[in-house]
Amino acid sequence: MTSVLIVNEQSLQRRGLRMLLAEEPGLTVVGEASSGAEAVRMSAALCPDVVVMDSHISHSDGTETIRRITRPPTLPWTPELSRTQGNRPRVLILTPDGHEQRAYAALRAGAGGFLLHDTTPGELTAAIRVVAAGGAVITPGLTRALIDTVRQLQPALPAEREVGIGMLTERERVVLTAVASGWSNAEIAAWLSIATTTVKAHVSSILAKIGARARVQAVVFAYESGLVRPAA
Repeated sequence: MTSVLIVNEQSLQRRGLRMLLAEEPGLTVVGEASSGAEAVRMSAALCPDVVVMDSHISHSDGTETIRRITRPPTLPWTPELSRTQGNRPRVLILTPDGHEQRAYAALRAGAGGFLLHDTTPGELTAAIRVVAAGGAVITPGLTRALIDTVRQLQPALPAEREVGIGMLTERERVVLTAVASGWSNAEIAAWLSIATTTVKAHVSSILAKIGARARVQAVVFAYESGLVRPAA
């Protein structure tokens, strides 16, 4: 059973989402929050698998809300913490538009997905399951815009990115490059002639070393660090 916390300022919209998710086998709504601060408190108390958050909340309260939900605010994000805090909630953002800079900020802060409000009920419930499993969901058409945003905003290589890249082995860099190119674990395994379980182990190690919660943050890291560069 995948537990969900709904975060939306509008009570009618919260009720609508609750009714929708209540009809879906395998999903259960454990609570509703109307603000970022309330979402942080309820996430800590209820430990939901996924927090479905309206973009107005994440925009008005800033990306700190997402960070505090996905990462303990009082502890530094380290590989050891990554291994011991694997049950932190994952965040799925719902938005009325595909504003790429807002999406970039949310994903960089730790969100696991970004969907438009007009997504279908089936797409939403499928996205919740994907995000709960550690995957990434980005609304169609936004991926390229996000890559362009990273390229435009990319500053000189930040010190933490330099350290993160330096911690990766040569094989892990190869795997991260493939992940950032959109390859599945099975495709990477076939390309490198290794077992899928070995690829999974490499991906887990990469996430731990760079302090990422999911593959989507690893993709952002790969572009920000310059390991992967967008095609012209």
